[in-house]
Amino acid sequence: MCSLLFALLLGASSVGCQSAEETPSTFVRPALEETAPSSVVSLFGDTLTRPPLSARQRTRLMANLDTALTRFDAAPDEAESFIWLGRRLAYLWRYQAAIEVFTAGLEVHPLEPRLYRHRGHRYITVRAFEEAEADYAEAVRLIEGTADTVEPDGAPNAAGIPRSTLHTNIWYHQGLAYYLQGQFAAAREAFQWCLEASPNDDMRVAAADWLYMSLRRLGDEEAAAEVLTLITPEMDLLENQSYHRRLRMYQGAIPPEALLTAEEAEDRALTLATQGYGVANWYLVEGDTARALAVMDTVLQGDYWAAFGYIAAEADVHRLRGTERPGLP
Repeated sequence: MCSLLFALLLGASSVGCQSAEETPSTFVRPALEETAPSSVVSLFGDTLTRPPLSARQRTRLMANLDTALTRFDAAPDEAESFIWLGRRLAYLWRYQAAIEVFTAGLEVHPLEPRLYRHRGHRYITVRAFEEAEADYAEAVRLIEGTADTVEPDGAPNAAGIPRSTLHTNIWYHQGLAYYLQGQFAAAREAFQWCLEASPNDDMRVAAADWLYMSLRRLGDEEAAAEVLTLITPEMDLLENQSYHRRLRMYQGAIPPEALLTAEEAEDRALTLATQGYGVANWYLVEGDTARALAVMDTVLQGDYWAAFGYIAAEADVHRLRGTERPGLP
């Protein structure tokens, strides 16, 4: 007998169990093509719409979503089906639909930390930071005492080797949920857990970067300097080169301006958001608020509003300026 009722509308079919006292919740299977453009409301009340996708990107992403829908139709009660359907929707910037999928999955699998991990990530994307914080608190509780596992990539790096794990992703995103709300002490603790659990240099530089920024916001200069001792020029990186460059900038090895002008990455919008925020935060903690805000405004002129650097810039500008809206296009 199911303890939680779930009715899945797939034409005339459904799965789940029902007791006389329970009222079924319903989840409508998402369509391959979205019926309305995806959008998110920023912290300033602006509507953020999905940036244009190249024909190549759209073909690849739609094929991946089609595969996820086929898998979901074949096994609509499996946790993996919900996880991959939600992830594939999110890669198409259909974040609200992804959250609905993860939520429906949690009705069937309420003790599945991966569903909280992924829903929390997309709550961050749609600027629902308190909801993300709650999801990660539950995810942390559920992984306590369990063995860590490698998390498969939805957008693999060039080597095709996944670098993150379930535990590190949970602590990393929990730290972000705290950081974006200005809860820097709680963020420091989460990023410290992430750093200690990191199995490779890619995760170490990601955790170290946000840990360093959290410590600087707390004014703990000694602990922040200690984090930088972990960073060397020859680290084994497959995907987090932007974080490594930020950390090398904090060490004084790279001038801040180089991070804003020297990048030739294929996805320059994402790289600018990531590195630009690091530069802005550096200016901020060094006491140059005017320059920090100028760089954050540059980040917010970009269209990659789902990037953590963009969201962090938005949150900081909102805290520093209140409701005053930056000059977005």
